[in-house]
Amino acid sequence: MRHRSTGKNYAAEWFQYKFIISITICGSKFSPFRRQMTKLWATTALTPQGWRGAVSVEIDASGRITNVLAGQPSEGEQCSILLPAPTNLHSHAFQRAMAGLSESRGMAAHNDFWSWRRLMYNFLDRLTPLDIEAIAALAQMEMLEAGFSSVAEFHYLHHGRGGVPYDNLAEMSSRIASAAARTGIGLTMLPVLYQRGGCDGAALAAGQDRFSCSRDQYGALLDATEAEMKRLPDDTVIGVAVHSLRAVSPDSMVWAVELRPDLPFHLHLAEQQAEVKEVES
Repeated sequence: MRHRSTGKNYAAEWFQYKFIISITICGSKFSPFRRQMTKLWATTALTPQGWRGAVSVEIDASGRITNVLAGQPSEGEQCSILLPAPTNLHSHAFQRAMAGLSESRGMAAHNDFWSWRRLMYNFLDRLTPLDIEAIAALAQMEMLEAGFSSVAEFHYLHHGRGGVPYDNLAEMSSRIASAAARTGIGLTMLPVLYQRGGCDGAALAAGQDRFSCSRDQYGALLDATEAEMKRLPDDTVIGVAVHSLRAVSPDSMVWAVELRPDLPFHLHLAEQQAEVKEVES
């Protein structure tokens, strides 16, 4: 991520460069900056009423679908089959930048989820807020290219190195929001409560200190994140999330559900077999 001789951080610059180039290659098809009425026509489309033929779809200047009608004459951009865009229901955007780093066998005799996690912790310890914004923009752009229209960002990287909170508790969440503002993807932001290293109440391990939140801190983080989301379109959603049964006590999980019962609730139910056995025991 840094040049050995100069110490310069090239990560954010590279991802921003790739984002700009890719959005240019995509042209108007995926550009969030397109601002004119669009009409699509499909030979067959999946509508709320089921599969229909000769379907016309009108999209306004903000990118919202305003009308879907079947049995219409062909007009506008045409395609054979049209489906509603799916949602990516679970994203850790920062992990996009470590893709490939753990895809080969390491020096250890045994490689598994835990060896992958150690590499992930080493990687994220180098990330700055600027890196997070650039990487998230790249990941969101690639989601749009693949056909996704929205994403639920399960976000637990809250603090600076050593677990030191930023002046703005929602600094990292704000960077995800800034990326969404640039790419135009729909965003459900899920700030994550992460408290402990296991069901036995073990302290957080090295590499996890950037995730840690007390209840009071998490409540303040949720409020600050909600304020940051107000600059995004009005269909932006914020939710409550706990990392897992392993990382949050039962009492804290109930507390989190009751903190904002009006909001969506999200968690890792089970990440790997060792966790399931730990919870069952």
